[in-house]
Amino acid sequence: MVSISLEKKTALVCGSTQGIGRAIAEAFAEAGASCILVARTEQKLKELAAALAKNHPSQEHQYIVADLADKDQVASLAAQLANHSPIHIIVNNSGGPKPGPITEANPADFLAAFQQHIVTAQLLVQALLSGMKQEGYGRVINIISTSVRIPIANLGVSNTTRGAMASWAKTLSNEVAQFGITVNNILPGLTETQRLQSLIQSEAKRLHKTEEEVAGEMRLTIPAKRFGQPEELANLACFLASPLAAYINGNSISVDGGKTGTI
Repeated sequence: MVSISLEKKTALVCGSTQGIGRAIAEAFAEAGASCILVARTEQKLKELAAALAKNHPSQEHQYIVADLADKDQVASLAAQLANHSPIHIIVNNSGGPKPGPITEANPADFLAAFQQHIVTAQLLVQALLSGMKQEGYGRVINIISTSVRIPIANLGVSNTTRGAMASWAKTLSNEVAQFGITVNNILPGLTETQRLQSLIQSEAKRLHKTEEEVAGEMRLTIPAKRFGQPEELANLACFLASPLAAYINGNSISVDGGKTGTI
């Protein structure tokens, strides 16, 4: 029977106190990884670090308080991690830009989103790349969106930023594969998270409908007729982080119940 083990691996999980990021941290810990958790709220980080599984003697969970939207805090985080013992896995996961049509987007919103997603990911990879090369093992996993395949209505800034992130990842994957490092993207569909709830609220207000009506209409667009669960994305992340996925590189994989209308 095939089993996934991340024993003796250390994973940096960004946005780890809720939603998809939390589910990934929990799955990694269950598989034996030591987790370094990153988010803005120290109390939530502290509670999660204490709650994560420790199934192997080598496991040790830590946390770092940082706001990935703050470039100075990201620079400090990268500098701190560069001096850490080798970190084998990076999960780039951060909140999405606010909804709205691209024609009404403020140019500053694009700059802020690019900083939070692309620049942050670049700084973290540069800080940890040397250690990954020395270990001959590295995994960069980016939580993006199915909008890199088909843009989503009323998410102008997000669509633009997510597409740029996918291009960044593909370029990086070509450069680092020779060192035993892979770079892949997970594309969540409509998943039960605070982000989805926020989008439902925004759509309800825009369309003058109830949140229940909007959520029901969204479910009908999914062949599976339901929203995804964060744990379902975490399962894929755990596989991609493991040695089992060593020859999967430069890919964007949808986890969306079949919603995205592309082959």
